[in-house]
Amino acid sequence: MSASSRFARFLRFAAVGAVGTLAHFALLLALVEGAGAPPLAGAVAGFVLGALVNYALARRLVFASTRSHAQALPRFFVVALAGLAWTALLMSLFMELLDLHYLTAQVLTTALLLLWHYAGNALWTFRHGRRDVGAR
Repeated sequence: MSASSRFARFLRFAAVGAVGTLAHFALLLALVEGAGAPPLAGAVAGFVLGALVNYALARRLVFASTRSHAQALPRFFVVALAGLAWTALLMSLFMELLDLHYLTAQVLTTALLLLWHYAGNALWTFRHGRRDVGAR
């Protein structure tokens, strides 16, 4: 794959991530503001929905993966949950040690984690291999 093809794939991944993020926040707001759910419950539900949207779109539009859902989906959630742990760590470091405003810290964290999620999913979740083709 050429460098320009890899960059185009990365941009598609970022666009897919934006769609997943919109789904996450839409459900969060609907549950908390519309249904009166506790914010933590809304955030968790939004995280799961956003991850599923990202998975479906990335699998088809970014990586054109033939890896079965039984193989790819658990891997995707491992990468996502590791990203959640990285988010907590980086936000703490940026805000507490570097005394950055939380929005600045979030922008930096999001930029760094975009790279994490792309690499994890390109190299592990959706990577093509000899034993990857299976029932979907």
